Amino acid sequence: MAEVRKPIPVEEAISHVWDHRLNGKAEFVSINDCDNRRLAEDIVAKHPVPPFPKSPYDGFALRSEDTLEADRDNPMTFEVVEHIGAGQLPEKRLHKGQATRIMTGAKIPEDADCIAMFEICQVHEQDNRSFMSVKRTIASGQNIIEKGSEVADGEKLINRGTLISPGTKAVLATFGYSQVKVAKKPVIGVIATGTELLDVDEELKPGKIRNSNAYMITSQIIRAGAEYKYFGKLEDELKTSYETIKQALNEVDILITTGGVSVGDFDLMPAIYEKLDADVLFNKVAMRPGSVTTVAAAGGKLLYGLSGNPSACYVGFELFARPAIQYYLFNQTPFLRRIKAILANDFPKPNPFTRFVRSYITYENGRVNANLAGIDKSNVVTSLAHSNSLMILPGGTRGFKAGDEVEAMLLNDQQGQSEFLLE
Repeated sequence: MAEVRKPIPVEEAISHVWDHRLNGKAEFVSINDCDNRRLAEDIVAKHPVPPFPKSPYDGFALRSEDTLEADRDNPMTFEVVEHIGAGQLPEKRLHKGQATRIMTGAKIPEDADCIAMFEICQVHEQDNRSFMSVKRTIASGQNIIEKGSEVADGEKLINRGTLISPGTKAVLATFGYSQVKVAKKPVIGVIATGTELLDVDEELKPGKIRNSNAYMITSQIIRAGAEYKYFGKLEDELKTSYETIKQALNEVDILITTGGVSVGDFDLMPAIYEKLDADVLFNKVAMRPGSVTTVAAAGGKLLYGLSGNPSACYVGFELFARPAIQYYLFNQTPFLRRIKAILANDFPKPNPFTRFVRSYITYENGRVNANLAGIDKSNVVTSLAHSNSLMILPGGTRGFKAGDEVEAMLLNDQQGQSEFLLE
């Protein structure tokens, strides 16, 4: 007799996965190789920025007290005793009636406390000496970038788990992080099951289909920031499938299989979980597509049994596998970010369970629109190519009309959110 499965809510299924999520590991990589990795530690300033008071302009460094009586009718003249550029250190301290010619970014000489921009100064030569004059008072601190005005020594700058971007990399370089501590990428095993599957380069045969799920899942794994190891496709034969899956578990951090999780005569995954003595966290979820999504735990590792239907497989990964991968990578906002949007098309289909509809977001006249990406059936693959979001339609509803407000999960977004709660 077929097994009777009781569907559980999506939030409950995610909670079960979360109770068995894996803690990530760290490794050091060269700053040259850290792009799009996640930080495994907080980044702190190793010195103040700027590390010394400096000039933001080309001009002259002065003592402000020497300019107190300067005005249009009474220009104050100073002897230029030194000329310093960025990267050079001043060698002379200023005394009364002296100035230093200074370039943008150069360190302020001792006893100088203001900068007169070059544009307001008059320069002349006399007796082989240089002089400059100003016709206005320059306040103390004027046009000086003070030491530590941007960042104080020891200040936390970037949080652990942040995805390294060009801007992040600039900060790392500024503070000498030549070796960067990043989250080690988990290795996700992928196995496609089903005698009906052909390789991508094989000609179609009656009763056969090409294996699209494995290529789709490996791409989702890469987008999630992990690495994959593909173990090939398995025919519907219990002994060889069990041995392959058992061996694969020794080589990966997480294992994903597609297909074989239902209760048909050739669906072998339930029997394999039993032989592995795995703890099945759930085997049916109150959602469409992907209700037969199964997750189990064995030997401190997670096993995902995703549907053989492409769209159901896709949704199952994004809901249950991606957040666990993001947590492993120290991401503090591991769940897909959700936004409010206006439904652009009628969706008359009833929703006995929560439905995740393939959709794409567009923006028009300040309005966010959620558009149907194509046919909404779990075996349909073509609509996935046009989807950048999953529209969430609550269970117990009788359909929606264009103009209704809906929620959408953004598939390509890196911002994320810290928890998953359906309204």
